Amino acid sequence: MTADVLSGAVNFIGGSWVRGAGPVVESRNPADDGDIIGVVPDSTPEEVRHAVDVAVSAAPGWAETPAPVRGDVLRRWNQLIGEHTEELALLMTREMGKPLAESRAELGRARLELDYTAGEGTRLHGATIPSRAAGQLVYTELEPIGVVAAITPWNFPAVAPIRKIGPALVAGNAVVLKPALETSVTALRLAGMLAEAGLPEGVLGVVSGRGATVGAQLAADARVDGVSFTGSTVVGRTVNAAVAQRLGRTQLELGGKNAAYVHSARDLDAVAAHITGGAIQTSGQRCTAISRVIVHDDLADALVERLAALWAELAVGSGLEPATQVGPLVSDAQYERVTGYLRRGEQEGARRCTPERPVPSGRYVAPTVLDGVTREMAVAREEIFGPVLSVLRVSGEEEAVAVANDGEYGLAAVVFSEDVGVAMRFARRVRAGMVHVNHGTVSQPHVPFGGVSGSGVGAFSIGFTNRDFFTQTKVVYLAPTP
Repeated sequence: MTADVLSGAVNFIGGSWVRGAGPVVESRNPADDGDIIGVVPDSTPEEVRHAVDVAVSAAPGWAETPAPVRGDVLRRWNQLIGEHTEELALLMTREMGKPLAESRAELGRARLELDYTAGEGTRLHGATIPSRAAGQLVYTELEPIGVVAAITPWNFPAVAPIRKIGPALVAGNAVVLKPALETSVTALRLAGMLAEAGLPEGVLGVVSGRGATVGAQLAADARVDGVSFTGSTVVGRTVNAAVAQRLGRTQLELGGKNAAYVHSARDLDAVAAHITGGAIQTSGQRCTAISRVIVHDDLADALVERLAALWAELAVGSGLEPATQVGPLVSDAQYERVTGYLRRGEQEGARRCTPERPVPSGRYVAPTVLDGVTREMAVAREEIFGPVLSVLRVSGEEEAVAVANDGEYGLAAVVFSEDVGVAMRFARRVRAGMVHVNHGTVSQPHVPFGGVSGSGVGAFSIGFTNRDFFTQTKVVYLAPTP
């Protein structure tokens, strides 16, 4: 199946590799344009309809498969991913540029999430409810919603598809996956492994292509019962509107402008290290990246000095180089976006604290700390999605909370404080789906994940909250035979 994925522009429909009918898109290494990983279809509306047709036909049989057995298929899939970790990690780094060590870590994280999800096959519990009628049994059961469209981004080529496919399948749904064009080869390779693990034909389809074609059509198709989307807030609004128009359900993981509030600390070096780790992974191209530091005036100079020193030493280069800590941005468009924000930040008055230094030619941006940022600046309000950190100085706790909540996003937030009361007040008052106290934005593979406001709609992913999206409740009243 590896040869099929890499050798030609194919989708995965009905358990088979189906050559695309329309144009093709080359998947190239963002660190080396001469490294062509493969070609994928820029799928047509007819191909999307066919994928949904197949999923609709396959859904009833998969729903009737006992949930623990569905979990067993995911366990076999997880085992195959483990056996091919190095191959997959290399493919992921070549497709989107992140350091090879991060690709390996992503696969480890994906496997932990999949391990939890497989166990959900034995935890899809219903409930019994006391009946007012003598001799009658009232109970609930969870059943699949039907066909799920999963639309995933390029920054996590393995975790993003697995995070949606696994919970959808264990709940008994059929899935049509639209991966990001930039990382479709990885998604197709994972689909091949899932077929090898024993998933029945047609239960999973993978259709690559552009969001404006494939994603929009999946969102509008009334036969698709739910859409799980991860991506920008702008696109998420469009998806939500299309699905709501036909009374479908959505699970949206959207953008973030995540703040780390530094109130007090015994060890500023450790704080700077936590912030750097939370900000620089995937070259800052992740929704939970720390992109704002809100710090008290009396600590600001010392913290900025430490951050600038750390960021000046981060190794920039190809993700295939062992020493690399910051890889290339995924595309020319992303490079132009990030460098444009840097220019705008300095034009609006922000001060670059990290020295300008040479980086490899291409889509590389030197990690940059901006000081003197005010809450009105674009670099303080808009999602940059790159290795850029904005520092905002405040006079106290009240101002810090106000600054943290000033914007449309509400994904993750961090507070560093020696005072547990301050930390608890901030956690309670900050508008965010996830709050981390005295460490970076590191989530765990069995804990619900999501945001509020412009950062998310619907049930949180990961953990037990996934059931709220991928299943629906049925109530049964059982009376004795008359």
